[in-house]
Amino acid sequence: MFIDDNSIQSIRQLVRELKAYVEMQKEYTRLELTEKLTILFSTMIFATVLILLGMVVLFYLSFSFAYLLEPYVGGLPASYAIVAGIIFLFVILVVVFRKKLIVNPLANFLANLFLNNNSKQ
Repeated sequence: MFIDDNSIQSIRQLVRELKAYVEMQKEYTRLELTEKLTILFSTMIFATVLILLGMVVLFYLSFSFAYLLEPYVGGLPASYAIVAGIIFLFVILVVVFRKKLIVNPLANFLANLFLNNNSKQ
């Protein structure tokens, strides 16, 4: 079997096209990773801001509720204890249901973000 110039040129062209394809795939992967990391970091920042604002709201609402309870329970220390007990109960509920409330939604978000090829924004 003889190799003519035409087949050598075809092989060279194929190698060039393959190199160009690999470079384009690298660039596409970089762009897609950048997009997904941007979505991930912006979501983390958004969640952090929401959590901080929610903590401030909870702080002021708990003080308001404590002052509201004061006349009914016989004093400010008792109303603070009741509010602290309610907040402690919420903490226990979050710890007990952490998988359903935190772990599963986070895992679903990350799986959808990194494993799905079609972006929904």
